[in-house]
Amino acid sequence: MGAIAANDLKTRGVVSISEQLADNHEAIITVRGKSRYVVMEIEQYQYLRECELEAALLEAREDVQAGRVVTENVADHIKRLTDGL
Repeated sequence: MGAIAANDLKTRGVVSISEQLADNHEAIITVRGKSRYVVMEIEQYQYLRECELEAALLEAREDVQAGRVVTENVADHIKRLTDGL
C-alpha cells in the first residue's frame, strides 16, 4: 500500500492520490511520519461495506441458529430495555 505525506498532498493535491491508487487499492496519508488516514476509490469502499454487511448477516444467522435471540412484542421489548436502566 502506497503512502502519501500530508505535505505532498497539500502541494500536489488529488494528483498524488490518483498516482498512488493507480497501483494500489488504498493509499495511506501520513502526517509527520505517522499513518493517519486511508483513501480509496469509491468502488473499493463500497466493496468493503458490502463485505461488512455480509459478515453481519452471517453473524445474525448464526445467532438465530444457536438460539441467541429474543422474540417479543414491542411493549415487552421496551420494558426489557427500560428495566435495565
